Amino acid sequence: MALGAVAALMVSGPAVAAEAAKRIYFVDCATGDDAGSGLDPSRPWRTLGRVNSLLFRPGDVVAFRAGTTCVGTLAPRGSGTSARPITVTSYGWGSKARIDGQGASAAILLHNVQGWTLRDLDVTNTGPVPAAGQQRVGIAVLLEDYGVGHDYRITGVDVHDVNGCDCRYPVTSGGIVFYAGGSAVPTGLDGVEVRDTTVRHVDRVGIGIISTWQRRPTYPNGPGTGYAPMTRVRIDGNHLTDIGGEGITVFNGSGAVIQDNVVNGFNERSGDFNSGAYPWNSDSTIFRGNDVSNGKGTAMAFSVDGGDRGTVFEHNFSHANNGGFLLVCAERDATTENTVVRYNISQNDVGATQPLGVISMLCGDAPNTQIYGNTFYAPTSARLVNNFSPVTARLTDNVFVGMPAGSAINDLNGSYTNNLFHNVSTVPQRALYSVFGDPLFVAAGTATARHTAQGYQLRRGSPALSAGIPVPADGGTDFFGYPIPRRSPHIGAYTGPAR
Repeated sequence: MALGAVAALMVSGPAVAAEAAKRIYFVDCATGDDAGSGLDPSRPWRTLGRVNSLLFRPGDVVAFRAGTTCVGTLAPRGSGTSARPITVTSYGWGSKARIDGQGASAAILLHNVQGWTLRDLDVTNTGPVPAAGQQRVGIAVLLEDYGVGHDYRITGVDVHDVNGCDCRYPVTSGGIVFYAGGSAVPTGLDGVEVRDTTVRHVDRVGIGIISTWQRRPTYPNGPGTGYAPMTRVRIDGNHLTDIGGEGITVFNGSGAVIQDNVVNGFNERSGDFNSGAYPWNSDSTIFRGNDVSNGKGTAMAFSVDGGDRGTVFEHNFSHANNGGFLLVCAERDATTENTVVRYNISQNDVGATQPLGVISMLCGDAPNTQIYGNTFYAPTSARLVNNFSPVTARLTDNVFVGMPAGSAINDLNGSYTNNLFHNVSTVPQRALYSVFGDPLFVAAGTATARHTAQGYQLRRGSPALSAGIPVPADGGTDFFGYPIPRRSPHIGAYTGPAR
């Protein structure tokens, strides 16, 4: 593949003249020479050590020659700004330049710096089998007692083969980890973007945003001595496969958006509970349009956990996750409330011998949990809903399809209104205005990815057509992008015309 990420920066003209202070450093780990200036592609540097020795300035570019491999840890110094970030990228023709950590704690380490962009790189970090608690990461952004660090962008990077420990917290191993630590100065991150990036065969976390600064009034016994939010977080359009533990997690998020990602194969090697994507101690997190599949063991596609407020799961496709579609597990000493789960499709979630449900509600109370407008197609699951918690969720306008012999809904606390049940052996006694019968999907069970889920649209004659009730502030569109009628919507994730 041709990579011309630096070419535009080398063209003369008024725009370049206006940024005369911009410096482009070239690195060729195959044929370069650290005695060279590094400022000309004919005189590139050779080693990461030479790069790490320089204090970079706003607007600088570090360009690694395509098709080459640099061994060790890239740990550059200096900070950029929002308008003039420091960029690390590839130049020339061929495959993306590779940074190979060969078992170091990180292949790329951004420590107590800000204003960095990583683009069009290949990152790997395989070493000896790690000891228990031994951290190993592909890309690590580590802030300690730093205050708020701003502007971190990772775009078009391939991270793979990171054999870290089975560690999430307080030590975190994985593909891409943003970590706010320290003990003296509350520390957080602002302006985190991971986009169009692949993460493959890493342990334990695929993409993680982690913090030790978790204590706040709604989580009074949380770790640390204070709280620092992670703001302007966007994880968008990434592809994660063969993840040892959880796929994507955000601690301390405030308004984070996780959308249009694919997580295929997670909890592959971990001995812990894991989800494809979830928040922790976060506010107003949105999970939208993600495709999450093939979670192993007890792994479910999504979960809402301790200290999460105002979480929204919408327009996601979950399939073949052995632990189900959703776990609601509120910590007893952390406020979890106002969760909304709407217009998602779950296909073939929960293995036949799995004790969890497609939806499981465990642990403590999670007030004002709303689950509406979803389609749950689970012909191999014995349990559609398991609620062994105080959660009084409101479930409205959902389609539940179970095993041919009948699947159970075990929930004495939730309220069920205008739901459609098919092949359901145990319907909650307090269910109101229920609809029973085959929903007449176009081709249920045939979707292989989110963009192939048209089989869950409704045929003419479906009992789900116009049988729902409006839900205030419903988000405006269904799974497929159709507007939700203000009166008499369909039941389930599809509100378009009958097929």
